[in-house]
Amino acid sequence: MLVSIKWLKDYIDTQGLAPADLGEKITRSGIEVDAVIDRSHGMTNVVVGYVESCIKHPEADKLSICQVNVGEETTQIICGAPNIAAGQKVIVARPGANLPGGMKIKKAKLRGEESNGMICSLQELGIEGKLVPKAYAEGIYVLPEDAEVGSDVIANFNLDDTVLELGLTPNRADAMSMLGVAYEVGAILSEDVKLPESSYTEAADSAESMLTLNVDAPEANPLYVAKVIRNIEVKESPMWLQQRLMAAGVRPHNNVVDVTNYVLMEYGQPLHAFDYDSLKTGNITVRQAKEGEKITTLDDTERTLSAHNLVITNGEEPVALAGVMGGANSEVSDSTTTIVIESAYFASGSIRQTSKDHGLRSDASSRYEKGVDPNRVIPAAERAASLIAELAGGEVLAGSLVFDQLDREEKIVKVSPDFINTRLGMKIPFEDMMEILGRLKFNTDAINGQLVISVPTRRQDIQIEEDVVEEIARLYGYDEIPATLPVTEAAPGGLTPYQEKRRIVRKVLEGAGLLQATTYSLTSEKSATQFALTETETTKLLMPMSEERSTLRQSLLPHLLESVSYNTARRMDSVALYETGAVFLKADDELLNEEEHLAIAMTGLWLDHSWQGEKKEVDFFVLKGIVEGLANRLGVELAFERGQMDGLHPGRTAFIMLNGNRIGVIGQLHPTEQKARDLKNTVVMELNLSALLEVQLDALVYTPVPRYPSISRDVALVLSKIVEAGTIEAVIRNAGGKLLKDVRVFDLYEGDKMEEGKKSVAFSLTYFDPEKTLTDEEVTNAHEKVLSALTEVGAELRS
Repeated sequence: MLVSIKWLKDYIDTQGLAPADLGEKITRSGIEVDAVIDRSHGMTNVVVGYVESCIKHPEADKLSICQVNVGEETTQIICGAPNIAAGQKVIVARPGANLPGGMKIKKAKLRGEESNGMICSLQELGIEGKLVPKAYAEGIYVLPEDAEVGSDVIANFNLDDTVLELGLTPNRADAMSMLGVAYEVGAILSEDVKLPESSYTEAADSAESMLTLNVDAPEANPLYVAKVIRNIEVKESPMWLQQRLMAAGVRPHNNVVDVTNYVLMEYGQPLHAFDYDSLKTGNITVRQAKEGEKITTLDDTERTLSAHNLVITNGEEPVALAGVMGGANSEVSDSTTTIVIESAYFASGSIRQTSKDHGLRSDASSRYEKGVDPNRVIPAAERAASLIAELAGGEVLAGSLVFDQLDREEKIVKVSPDFINTRLGMKIPFEDMMEILGRLKFNTDAINGQLVISVPTRRQDIQIEEDVVEEIARLYGYDEIPATLPVTEAAPGGLTPYQEKRRIVRKVLEGAGLLQATTYSLTSEKSATQFALTETETTKLLMPMSEERSTLRQSLLPHLLESVSYNTARRMDSVALYETGAVFLKADDELLNEEEHLAIAMTGLWLDHSWQGEKKEVDFFVLKGIVEGLANRLGVELAFERGQMDGLHPGRTAFIMLNGNRIGVIGQLHPTEQKARDLKNTVVMELNLSALLEVQLDALVYTPVPRYPSISRDVALVLSKIVEAGTIEAVIRNAGGKLLKDVRVFDLYEGDKMEEGKKSVAFSLTYFDPEKTLTDEEVTNAHEKVLSALTEVGAELRS
C-alpha cells in the first residue's frame, strides 16, 4: 500500500511530523513501513513553460525548435517529443536543473541549434512509465491551461510530497485504504479522523426509472448498490486527481474511471462503472456463470467461465467478472454519456476462486479476497456519485437500486484486563487500556470486570480475545513490554532414554570401525521395496524431481549399498558403513508409519595386520559379532534364526529375533547381487532400531565379584549339518540347571575326516556357584544331565 502524506493530511492531523518520523511510529505500532519515498527526487529549477512557437528542426526530422516562455524570458529549446506543439503548457527543466537519476541540465547545441533546457516527460520526473496516462506515455506531459507560466512544477504537480510504502500482513486489510491508514495514524497520535463529504443535487428522475436490478446469488453477493448518472462528459481528470492516483501507484485513464479508482484507494471499497447504453437491456443481474460461458475482460482477453464464477450480466450476457474485472462490452469510453456505478459486497471465497481460476488479480480482487468493510459499500457509492457530478458534470438520478441481505452488525469481543496482562507478562493500568481502545475508535464498556468491545466492521481482523491483546500491546508500545524470564520450576535438560540409547548405538558402531552414512529418503520404485523387512504398498510423490527420486524408501540398504559401490569404484577396497534413518510403511488406514531403522554394509578386509601376516575378510560372523556386541551394550538379548530373503545368500542369511518377534535380517549379498553392484563378498544387516531401543529393561542389579572359582568343561559334538548350533546351545542351557552360567561355541569342524552330512561343534560350559566352591561330584552330576539331554536330541560325543 502506497500512502501519500499530502493526501493523508486530508483526513488526519499528522502533528507536523517529518515523514520519516511518522513512518517510524507506524512501524513501531505494528505495520512495517518498507520505504519512505520522496516524490520530488531532489529536483530543482523545474518550471511551467508556455510553447509560443514550434517548428521543425532543419537538420533533423524528429526534432523541433521551440520558443518557450518560462516566465522570466522566452528561450529556445530543442525537443524530440512527437506530441510537442505550439500553445501547450509544458514542464521545463532549465539549465542547472537537477532531475532524478543524477541528471543535470546544461545548455547544449543539437544539430547546430542552441537548446537552453529540456521539455520533460513524466518519466523524466521519476514517475514510472506504467503510471503515466496513455496519452502521454510516448511523449511530453501537457499541463492544464490554468497552470501559471514560470511557477514551480514541483509544487503545482504535487511532487512536494512523500509516499510511505506499507508492508501489510494479510490480516490488515483495513489498512488497504487511505481512510484505514488515517484511522491507524489517528490511533497512534490520538487524533480524530475527518471523513470525506459527499454532496450533490439529485435529478428529478429516479434511478429505478432507467434500471432494474436482480441478484440471483445472494450468498455470494448479499449487498449490491447501483447508481445511475447521466449527461456526463468523459474527459481527462484534473491534475490533483491524476497526481494522487499516480502517488498511490494507479494509472489515470479518464475522469469516470479515475473517480472509481480514487474512491477505491480512499475507502478501500472497489467500484465499477458501466456504460449504460452498452448494457442495452437496462437491467443488471448478478448470478453464477453458466459452465463454458465466455466473456472478454478489459484486458482484451477472452475467458471461459466455470459455474462457480460470479458474474454481473445485463440479464442476457456477462458484462463483468464480479469483483475482479469489468467486461470490454460495457467499458466506459469517450462517447459515454450515461453510466451505472456499482458498489457491492462480494463473498471473499467466491472472488478468490474466480481470481485463481483465471490467473487474474486486480486492486479490486485483492481487497475483496481479504474482506471489505460492509458499512462502506453505500458511502463509497455516494462519494463516487458526488465526485463524478463535480468532475464530469453529470446528473445523479434520485435514489439507488439496492439489494441488501448483508449483516452489518459490529462484532462484540469480551476480554478481562487480567487476561491481557497475563498474556503480555506485564501490568497495563485499566485506564490505559480504555484510552488505547478509545484511540482505536472501539466503543468499549466495562461490565463486571470485563472489557466489552464493539469492534468496527472496518477491523474484521479483530475476532477473539487475543486480537484485542495484540492491539493493546502494539499501541501501548512493544518497547514498553519488560524483558523478563518466565517464572517456572527449573528442570534440568537431558536426553530421553531413547536418545541416550541412540547415542550408544553410534558410539558402539563407530568404535567398531564403521563410518556413518546419510542417504536419500527418496528412491526409485524398483529399489523402494528391495530388502524391506515389511512388505507394504509403496508411496509415490505426486511431483517427483526424477524417476530415481520418486518413491519413499522401505529399506535403508539399497542406497547404503550404492554408497559402498561408489567407494569401492574409487579404489577403497575395504568399506564399512552404517546408517540410521526413517523408512516409510503404509498402514491399513492409508497413513504412513515412520520407523527408524539401522543398516550396516561391509566389504573387503576386517583385519589387515600385514606385519604379522594376518588378514581376515569380513563375513557373516564378523557382522553378527558386531550386532551381538551392540545388543550386549544395550542390555538386550537377540536371537538368530536361519532365513531367506531375495538378494541375500540362501545359506548365509538369518533373521534377527527379539522376544520371539522378527526385527531384522543379516546375511551376505547373493553372488548375482554382488556382481550386479560390482562388489566382492559383502555382508549386510538391517533391523528395526525403534523396536530395539524401545525395549523396557529391568533395573541394573549389582553382582558382587565372585569369591569362589568356576569350573569349565568342554564338549565336542557330532551333529547333522542341518542342525543349528543355536538349537544345541538352547538344549544345553535348559539342561544345565542353576549351576551352568555360560555356554560358548569355540570350534566348528567340517573337514574330510567327518562323515558326509555331519559337522563337529565344540562348546565350552562354565559352572559356578556364588555361595561356595563346587565339588567335582556336583559338576559331574550337572554335566551328565547336559550330556543326557544332548543324546536325546541326536547329538553324539566326538571321541
